[in-house]
Amino acid sequence: MNLVKNMEINKIYNENCLDTMKKIPDNFLDATITSPPYDNLRTYKKGIGDAWSFEVFKPIADELYRTTKKGGVVVWVVGDATIGGSETGSSFRQALYFQEIGFKIFDTMIYQKTGTPFPQKVRYNQVFEYMFVFSKGKPKTFNPILKPNITAGAIRNSRKFRNKDGELVAGMQGDKPIAEMGIDNNIWIIKNGMYKSTKDLIAFEHPAIFPEELAEKHIISWTNEGDIIYDPFMGSGTTAKKSIELNRNYIGSEISKEYWNISQERLKVEMKDKIVEVFPIRQDQ
Repeated sequence: MNLVKNMEINKIYNENCLDTMKKIPDNFLDATITSPPYDNLRTYKKGIGDAWSFEVFKPIADELYRTTKKGGVVVWVVGDATIGGSETGSSFRQALYFQEIGFKIFDTMIYQKTGTPFPQKVRYNQVFEYMFVFSKGKPKTFNPILKPNITAGAIRNSRKFRNKDGELVAGMQGDKPIAEMGIDNNIWIIKNGMYKSTKDLIAFEHPAIFPEELAEKHIISWTNEGDIIYDPFMGSGTTAKKSIELNRNYIGSEISKEYWNISQERLKVEMKDKIVEVFPIRQDQ
C-alpha cells in the first residue's frame, strides 16, 4: 500500500473517523464522498450513529476542512428526520456550519430515490435526500455527467430569455444548432433498495448502503484518476469499491467492526484482479 507520513492509503480503518483524520495531513484530500448517520433514522450496530448530534458533527466538519486541499470538495448526502410533526432541519444547520468554517456551498443537489423506505400516512412520501457539494475555494475538477438535450438540433437564435429585470430578449445569435448532449441537472434519480443499490448481496447486511451509482457519479464529477477520496462513514465500503473501479485512491473510516468486515469482504472480490498500487497518487498532491 502507498504510505503518506506513516499513513496507509487504500485502506479502511476500523475506528472513529476523528482518529483517522488525525493521521491525515493538512490540505491533502481531493474529495470526501459520504453520508453521515444523520438524525438516527437508522439503528446502527456499535457505531457513531448511536450518539449522533450537532456537537458530534462539528469537530468532524472542522477536520474535513483542514484535510481537504484547496479546490477539493466534500459531498455530504444527508436528510432530516420528522420529530413531533416537524422536520429537524439538521441538514441545513450542518450546511451552514460548513459554510461558517470556510467551505462554499457550491451546489445543493437532490438524490431522488426510486423506492420509499418510510411510507407516510399524513404527508407525501419522502423520496429524496440532499447532496450538498461543499468546496474549498473553486473546485479544481469538474467532469460533468451528460444527458441528452431535449432541444437538440434547434437553432439557438430562435430561443428567447429574460434579463434580470424581466425584459424578454433574443438568445445567442448564430446558426449553430444545440448539441445532442449537455450537462445533467442537479437532481439525480438513482435506484435504491434491495438488489438495486448494488449486486453485492453481503452489502445489504448494512441497514443503509450507499447506492453504487450515486458514488460513481460523484467520483467521476469531482475527481480524476490518482486522486485521493475519503469516506469517514464507510459503512459497507461502496465509496472504496467505486474508487478502485475508477482508478482513484481512497481512505476510509468505519467505527463498527461488523460493517468494517462487510467492506473487507466486498473489497476482496473487487481487488481479485486488481492491484491498488496501480493508482499512482497525482503529482499535485
